[in-house]
Amino acid sequence: MAGTSRSEGRTGLLNGFAAYGMWGLVPLFWPLLEPAGAVEILAHRMVWSLLFVAAALLVVRRWAWAGELLRQPRRLALIALAAAVITVNWGVYIWAVNSGHVVEASLGYFINPLVTIAMGVLILKERLRPVQWAAVGIALAAVLVLTVGYGRPPWISLILAFSFAIYGLVKKKVNLGGVESLAAETAIQFLPALGYLLWLSADGGSTFTTEGVGHAALLASTGIVTALPLVCFGAAAIRVPLSTLGLLQYLAPVFQFLLGVLYFHEAMPPERWAGFALVWLALTLLTGNALRTARRAARALAHDTPPAGSPGTVPAATPDRAPGTLPAATPDGAPGTDRAAHDAREPEAGVPRG
Repeated sequence: MAGTSRSEGRTGLLNGFAAYGMWGLVPLFWPLLEPAGAVEILAHRMVWSLLFVAAALLVVRRWAWAGELLRQPRRLALIALAAAVITVNWGVYIWAVNSGHVVEASLGYFINPLVTIAMGVLILKERLRPVQWAAVGIALAAVLVLTVGYGRPPWISLILAFSFAIYGLVKKKVNLGGVESLAAETAIQFLPALGYLLWLSADGGSTFTTEGVGHAALLASTGIVTALPLVCFGAAAIRVPLSTLGLLQYLAPVFQFLLGVLYFHEAMPPERWAGFALVWLALTLLTGNALRTARRAARALAHDTPPAGSPGTVPAATPDRAPGTLPAATPDGAPGTDRAAHDAREPEAGVPRG
């Protein structure tokens, strides 16, 4: 039994590394789609993602959720809001990468946990520990330093961080699985995206049929690029604690940052290094606080839980539900933040959703 558990854990870790690794390396993919513009790439991503996910759901025969969702107008409205927010996130990210702003885009996913904490305080009236307040204060200082460094506010980072934070909050309310949520969101995006692609083709601006079979195949593969990391993330989420996924989530922006500096050779003057250093300091404080809280909760649970089968036994909390557990965010707008958002919204649950 222990061997099976270890094997499941290894499988989960491998899937986690695969998911966040793919999200971290995706800046290498979007430039391959040029000369298509960001909006055309975005529209293809919406169309092909729906087709890919719908085919996958058809194979596994997971359609019961769709009928239930259609009978709930409030959840449908939330799905529509999630689709709108993630459209902004995807579009800005694709444009940023293809316009030479990979480092600034990576910053958006570094500061996303801190933005989510701030939103928790302002919108949900959550209470923070002193360490968490310190992390938020350091993040604000980082934004000021980066504003000086860039000569403008880091608006790409802020749009990505805020849109993804809002997306996570909305998805918590919807409470759908990752693949199902992606299917529902892209179903809403599908007709506008397809209409745009048809108009673009009629206007002579489409690259899908004019740049060769290889280019068309790359545009069609945007569906796989969107859905495959999500499948790996889902496999990881059910096998490893959420605290582990919370640590793995930083792989994606780290890879993106390294690609921006080492591969795309984007400029990093001293002011930007200083701003990033402040962000990393804030995340270190946040992560350390979350891990300490999770360890204390686990020890308290082990101490207070009576032997199995004894009267009054309460089912033990799973590792990924321990108070203060680090949340697992999925970069580039991929679904999967629901459980993390749930943990964050419990008033005394340590670290708000990040």
